[in-house]
Amino acid sequence: MILFPTNSDNKGIALIVTLTIITLLVTISLELNRQTRASVMDSAAFRDRVTMQHMVRSGVSLAEAILIRDKQDTEVDSIQEDWANPEKIKTYLSQLSFEQGDLSVYISDELGRIQVNALVTYPKGRQFNEIQQKLWYRFINLILTQQEQSSETLFNEPIDPSAIINPVKDWLDSGDNDAITGLNGAEDEYYRDLRPSYKCRNGPVRHINELLRIKGITRELFYSSEDAIAGISRFMSVHGMKEAENGFTYPGKINISTAEMPVIAGILPVGQEFLAPEIVSYREEKDGDEYLHELTDPNWYKQVPGCSDLEIDSTAITNQSDIFRIECMAELNDMALAAQVIVEREKESESGRWICRVLSWRFL
Repeated sequence: MILFPTNSDNKGIALIVTLTIITLLVTISLELNRQTRASVMDSAAFRDRVTMQHMVRSGVSLAEAILIRDKQDTEVDSIQEDWANPEKIKTYLSQLSFEQGDLSVYISDELGRIQVNALVTYPKGRQFNEIQQKLWYRFINLILTQQEQSSETLFNEPIDPSAIINPVKDWLDSGDNDAITGLNGAEDEYYRDLRPSYKCRNGPVRHINELLRIKGITRELFYSSEDAIAGISRFMSVHGMKEAENGFTYPGKINISTAEMPVIAGILPVGQEFLAPEIVSYREEKDGDEYLHELTDPNWYKQVPGCSDLEIDSTAITNQSDIFRIECMAELNDMALAAQVIVEREKESESGRWICRVLSWRFL
């Protein structure tokens, strides 16, 4: 006997089909809504990122204009100038009109830092630059001492600065037939045995983070985990190359009018590092908004109380610079974009105008 669906069965099936269709339509609608919202949010995020890129480029252009005007006004460079004054830079930034968002710019002197590649003498690049070697020793010793004193470990074995300096020299030097410097240097054989293995550069360091690949330079030394104590990366630069008769060289002169205290301590003769804070304070001393001391004479440090008999090797210092670091950050709608740009001021041969040539541009 064949059974046929009753009216009530048909209604039940129809109801199930209807509910199924409604459920599918709701699911599809929700998914379309989600995709639409995601697309709108992605578009907004893309729009904001493009906007922030333009903001950052505007900030860099403003910093370059400040540096060019500074070059036209004076030959010396110090922390007393507009480019080093955060309040003056804020005033300049206020002249840039952005409907939304915030922009910050910070300029620092790249030659106020220790120039890594100056540790060896170029163009041959095989032997220590003795002045830089001594500077490195005092500087590294100071940083290591500060980190050791802040460590909670009571039985840290002191590190000899040469255990760091010698491997750096071996990383930089070339044409030395893989001769290891001292007892703690490192050439290709050492790096080939690492996992993963890599080659020794045997040439100038190209990026400051490359130092982390060198034997003896730990992340703690490079960055430091203590807020109050900076790692060596803050005080070092891979820039400073100059043309030489047979190629290029790194003079390594440090601007005593812009260098931070640990770098100043490295410049000073052994046993007189304690004068570094006095030198830094002398540069910054003010009467209201006016600086009390001029820094135009390269030997201005002799005017600092207690430094009249101080002798700093003149080949190690300068009071001029044309290489600067511009750090710029744009913030918009809970997003941020930062860039670090290294520029060099130079005069165009044809027009005679001063310009800023970009040596490095890195979004962070």
